[in-house]
Amino acid sequence: MCHRKKWFFFAPVSVLSLSLLLAGCSKEGILKQYNRVVELAGNTTLTGGLSLEGKRTYGDDHYTGNYTADYEHFSDTEYLFGGTSIDRENGKDITVSCDLDIIGGTAQVLWFSGSDDPVVLLEAEGSYSDTITLPEGGNYIGITGDDLTGHLTLSIE
Repeated sequence: MCHRKKWFFFAPVSVLSLSLLLAGCSKEGILKQYNRVVELAGNTTLTGGLSLEGKRTYGDDHYTGNYTADYEHFSDTEYLFGGTSIDRENGKDITVSCDLDIIGGTAQVLWFSGSDDPVVLLEAEGSYSDTITLPEGGNYIGITGDDLTGHLTLSIE
């Protein structure tokens, strides 16, 4: 069967299957399921536990928790907390608190939101604490380092 004939066969079958699957669902149910799929997709952006320089524990969801790390000549970006929730169950506000001690190199604690340029929360040694209102879509808190040697403690509630 050529590729064009496969497309004409599978497209209607796929639409029919999806329609039957969603036929019994309310609009609210469909949106809730869609939000779950979007959230799962967003979790893949987070740096995996085995790839992290430090130790992360999640709170109620992947947007909150604690992270502590000792970096030695770290030149990379870690996406520590966040996701792509359209309707986050715990609301749109998170409180970010962090302490960064830099012995060598440079670092930035960043908030990545959608396709906007990252917002620098902390760029030098010191502390940061503020409440952020997350817009719908992808939102991540992370750190980027260039030959960073130092310590980060991050807490998000």
